[in-house]
This record gives sequence, structure tokens and C-alpha cells, in this order.
Amino acid sequence: MRFSAATTAERLLPERLAARAQPVAAGLDALLSGADERGRAGRMSLIAFVIRIVSAVIAFASQVLLARWMGGFEYGIFVLVWVTMVIAGNISCLGFHTSIIRFYSEYNGTQSLETLRGVLLTSRLFVLVASSLIAAAGALGLWLLADRVESYYVVPFFLGLVCLPMIALSDVLQGIARANAWAIWALAPTYLVRPVLILAAMAGALALGFEASARTAILAAIVATYATTVFQLVSVTARVEARIPAGRARYRLGHWLVVSLPIFLVESFFFLLTNADVLMVGRYMAPDDVAVYFATVKTLALVHFVYFAVKAGVAQRYAAITHGGDRMRLAAFARETVSWTFWPSLAMGLAVLALGKPMLMLFGPGFDAGYPLLFVLVAGVVVRAAVGPAESLLTMSGHQNVCAAVYAATLAVNVGLNVLLIPVLGLWGAAIATAIAVCFEASALAVTVWRKLGIGMAIVLPAGFVRKEVA
Repeated sequence: MRFSAATTAERLLPERLAARAQPVAAGLDALLSGADERGRAGRMSLIAFVIRIVSAVIAFASQVLLARWMGGFEYGIFVLVWVTMVIAGNISCLGFHTSIIRFYSEYNGTQSLETLRGVLLTSRLFVLVASSLIAAAGALGLWLLADRVESYYVVPFFLGLVCLPMIALSDVLQGIARANAWAIWALAPTYLVRPVLILAAMAGALALGFEASARTAILAAIVATYATTVFQLVSVTARVEARIPAGRARYRLGHWLVVSLPIFLVESFFFLLTNADVLMVGRYMAPDDVAVYFATVKTLALVHFVYFAVKAGVAQRYAAITHGGDRMRLAAFARETVSWTFWPSLAMGLAVLALGKPMLMLFGPGFDAGYPLLFVLVAGVVVRAAVGPAESLLTMSGHQNVCAAVYAATLAVNVGLNVLLIPVLGLWGAAIATAIAVCFEASALAVTVWRKLGIGMAIVLPAGFVRKEVA
């Protein structure tokens, strides 16, 4: 039995409101029931959107509890270590967690099953080995430079590196699930299961008499990350094997690396850009300041998840339409995804500004100092949403190199402004630097999509704003 928005509105709303809601409800039904790429992407985006809403609530509640259990100082240490590990884990994939979506669509579309089997196996093994080597290198570097790192960070960072291979493996498994449009298996382990398990493990440790410290929280994160990733590995592998019959595998590691490495640069720059402000605050300011800034950013995540939900749903459809060769259909679909991103982001941004202060007060005394920063940060996020998942369109259409250049420039702007402004303006400097960098990113991506694909991917442009010929 399929959900119907039109029928639901007719049953639950008064007659006059139901009549007014019918056009919108009918459009939603048409989107979600379609068997084409629009319908599949719409369903996955909606599932991803719901998961990210639930995950945002879970993440917010868990961070509030962790902050109250540990206090600002220890919470700030945990935040900096965990954010660093998530970034390092994503980077350790070397682009395979995103390129696998493109390869899956390409090889499945051409029925190159031998090559598809090869890339599915290679992506998992390669990422696991690479991330383990990076974790070992990080531990060696931390040991050699321990005298240059604040003493309260050393042991938590050593512990955090234990998580890195499992974070990376989880990211590539998420890519394989996204390539198959398995939204729940792609997002639920990372965004629902893992944070709940971290919180449960931390609560259990405290009940057993462990100290409410960053070290204990990271130990809880290790347990949760390994349990979640192993379960995800078994589940996703079983589903893939059920869909793709067993047989010979063909390996083209050189080709896969050539495609993946530019994507690796794009994703690395993107993750560093998304979290650079937190890392830079950790570099220049005390753990208590990191705690306040991270709590503010975590509140802002309620706006961010709209963009991530749409991106999760449309990447594989961008790849499929691109390989189909119909540029006008690609342009129409891309322009539609901009609306999917912008209007919900705007609505969520206004809601966060209205409720931000009491939400921050839940973290504990002094955390509401981050509320004024939300106005600057929300403005940046809304501007970014105005161009939709433009970087996914570039990456899935073969323009990953120029996309990497855009993110490299944006990261340089962000880091440079943070270095200049944080010592002078403190947390305000981090917020202003981030907002300016995000606006630069949105503008550069929109211009790049227009130059490379001839598609006007911005909410301010009319629908159908497409150049007939591409240079």
C-alpha cells in the first residue's frame, strides 16, 4: 500500500483546506510515485530528508547530554577530536566513497558485471587498507610531536585514531548503498544508529563509575563505531550479493584511481571547508570556546541536513542521466533539485533563528553566547542552498577536476579569513569567515556549472535557463 498525500489531506484536513492543498499534494504524489529517475531520486531524497530530521534531533539531544555530563572543557576536547576523526576518515576513502556511485551507474548501465564486481570489492579493501595506514601515520606523527600538542589532547587523539578505519569503511559502504538507492542502509547506520550507540555506551560507562571525560566519550565512540560499521558491512554486502550474481571480477585500479583522486580532492576540500571553522577555533582558542562554537554549529545542522538529504538522493540520478546523454533532461532535473534544496533550507533557517537561543541554553550555562553567530551562519547556508547540489552535478558529469579547483580556492579563502579574523574577533571571526567562504563557494559553483554544462543552476534564474551549445 503506497502513501498518498492527496488522500491523506482529504481525510485529515477540513474541506476548504483540503481543496487548497490538493494541487501541492497531487504534485508530491506524482513525484514520489514516478518510476523514472525523478521519482526514484525524489523518494530517496524524501527518505534521506526524514532520516536527517530524526538524526538531527538525535544528534542535538546527544550533544546536549554529552555537554552536560562532561562540562564545557572536556566536551570541547571531545568535539575537536571527533570532528578531526570524521574528517580524516572521509579523506581516507581517497574519493572511492563517491566515485563508486558513478562507477556503479556506469557499469550496471552497460552490464559490465565483471568490472562492477571488481570495483565493489576493490573499493572496500582499498579504503580499509589506506585508512589503516593513515591512522598509523597519524599515531606516529602524534607521538613525535607530542611535546608541541596541549597535553589534554594527546591521549584523546591517540584513542580517536582507533576509530578512523571504521569511519572510512562506513563512508564507502554508504556510497555503495547510495548507488543502489538504498537510502535507509546508506544513512541510518551513520546518522541514526551510531550516535545512539555512542550515547548509550557513554551512559553505560558513567553508570559503571567511569570519569565523565573526553577519554571516556571517545572510548564510547570506538565501541559504537565498530559495532555500527561491522553491522553495515554485513548488511550491505548481503544485499549487493543478492542483486549481482557471483562470477569473475575484472580490476582496473589505475583507471579507478585516476577518476577517484580528483573526487578525493573535491570531498577533502568540502569536508575541510565544512569543518574548518571548528578546527581553526580549536587551534586559536580554548576548549570551552570550541564547545560553544560547536554547539552553535550543531544547532545549525538542522538547516544543513536539507542540502545533504537532496545530495544523497540525486547523485546517482545525475550519473545515470549523464551517461544517457540527454543534456536537456539533465538540465531540467538539475534545476528542479535547486528548488528541492533552497526553499526547505530557507524555512529551516528561519525556524532555527526563532528557536536558536533556547536550544543553545539546553547545552548548559554560557552556551547561548553562540546565538548571535547563528544569524551570520544561517545566511551563509541559505546562500549555499540557492545553487543546490551543484558539486554533485559536476562530479557525476565528469568535471571533478574543475570542481576540486573550486573547493581548493574556497578552502584557501576560508582558512585565510579564519587566520586573520579569529585572533581579532574570536568566535565572530570564525562565523564571518565561514559565511564569506560559503558565499564564494556558491558563486563559483554556479559559474562553473554554467561554463561547463550550460545549465543555470541557481534559484534566482528562471526554469529552463539553459545554453543550447556547450563550449
